[in-house]
Amino acid sequence: MIVYDPRVRVADEPDPSPVGVVRMPEPAVSPIRSIGRRVLWALIALVAAVFLVYLGRDGYRDVNDDGLSLLDCFYYATVSLSTTGYGDITPVTSTARLINVLVITPLRVLFLIVLVGTTLEVLTERSRQAFRIQKWRSRVRDHVVVVGFGTKGRSAVKTLLGDEAVEPNKIVVVDTDQQALDAAAAMGLVTVHGSATRSDVLRVAAVQRARAVVVAADRDDSAVLATLTARELAPDAHIVVSVREAENVHLLKQSGANQVVVSSETAGRLLGMATSTPVVVDMFEDLLTPESGLAIAERPAEKSEEGGSPRHLPDIVLGVVRGGQLHRVDSPAVDAIEPGDRLLYVRKVTPAEQVE
Repeated sequence: MIVYDPRVRVADEPDPSPVGVVRMPEPAVSPIRSIGRRVLWALIALVAAVFLVYLGRDGYRDVNDDGLSLLDCFYYATVSLSTTGYGDITPVTSTARLINVLVITPLRVLFLIVLVGTTLEVLTERSRQAFRIQKWRSRVRDHVVVVGFGTKGRSAVKTLLGDEAVEPNKIVVVDTDQQALDAAAAMGLVTVHGSATRSDVLRVAAVQRARAVVVAADRDDSAVLATLTARELAPDAHIVVSVREAENVHLLKQSGANQVVVSSETAGRLLGMATSTPVVVDMFEDLLTPESGLAIAERPAEKSEEGGSPRHLPDIVLGVVRGGQLHRVDSPAVDAIEPGDRLLYVRKVTPAEQVE
């Protein structure tokens, strides 16, 4: 992964390398297991060589001319596989030499690959990461960039993954907190270390080709700057921002946010409702939890539904999206469903008996 250095502007470099800034999701493998697997293959190659030499020990000559013992076979196999080759034990018969050519030599190559593989892997890790990142950046399209991976950012990602709307490798998390990025990487997400208020960091996240940007910064001023930067780089992206104070909503709208969620007022309303009608709050929680119970979803209107009223469908329809504008289900403008309409409805995620 790349560690973002604030003294270096990525965009100022002629061919910026994202290695150290971007982390691609990889399957987690225990270092002990990886090393143990390599040692096991090396031992298998060594034992196979010893076995072959011991079977054909009559075809080898020792400088002492006293024949080869099992220890001598281990000694010869070790120095042969490690390419040391002292020459004190040598194959003299045609059969022994043929076995050396056809079997011992491939085992020697395998032995060296196993032992040297760890060193080569460390040396080539940066190049391999750079190749994977450049490949990802050249192909990524219509992804979602999440700015901030705190409580709000994580909830947004869980909702995206719960609705199966986005694959994990199509979500890019931008944050300055390394622990938050580690948690995102553990979920299979692509991470970028840096401040989303900087255009060079958002370029590394390929925000200019993103279909949506979720700004869940901890501070409202950071949210405004991140929204301004994202809108400048991605004029067509759908930007959703979370703020603490309602007085900053107009700043986010002017900065280019398509939708603004006021977290403090929303939480306050739910707290007020919980004092008088707690079951309503439970229902809201159910609707906002995509993995169980009921969930609010959107789908295109079916051909058979066109011309009918959205209030008479088997699904509980809350609204109709027509021409990019949302109409409530009781609006006269959507008394009849038209081609191209999208329905906002309540979807059953799990059966009622499993929820109760």
